[in-house]
Amino acid sequence: MAIAAGKTRGGGLEGQGAFEDSVIKIDRFAKVVKGGRRFSFGALVVVGDRRGRVGLGYGKANEVPLAVDKGIANARKALLTVNLKGASIPHAVKGRFGASQVILLPASEGTGVIAGKTIRPLLQLAGIKDVLTKAYGSASPVNLLKAGIDALGKLRTAEMIGSLRGVKLG
Repeated sequence: MAIAAGKTRGGGLEGQGAFEDSVIKIDRFAKVVKGGRRFSFGALVVVGDRRGRVGLGYGKANEVPLAVDKGIANARKALLTVNLKGASIPHAVKGRFGASQVILLPASEGTGVIAGKTIRPLLQLAGIKDVLTKAYGSASPVNLLKAGIDALGKLRTAEMIGSLRGVKLG
């Protein structure tokens, strides 16, 4: 049951909510042994419910389906709740991880998700429908996605900032 990279599949376990997952990248590693090469696989997976919860996971195994399942399990353990403003994000934000930087900008309704092929599934599975993005630095998928998760974690609504400062919005 090999999953093509970049494809989204629905589902999830009963009682766990309606999570969808998207396989971003599958890596193949070779270990040279006496009888030849022994291959193992790594799967980078994003999981989300399209309603503000998203997670990133990486799984390693000797077969692709097992690696994908481990990646999904790891992503479910690392779920992040994203603060949204309608179908977009509340404000511009920059996320960093390693040598990668991702800038997310709010967009008007109907714009869509303007993003590269690596960061797009993360934003779509988080439930963001209108956003502009720009990636700088390293194009490594793992670093870009972790920078995207960092940016999504920094999002705050006006009500949250008001309550932190003790100011009443009105």
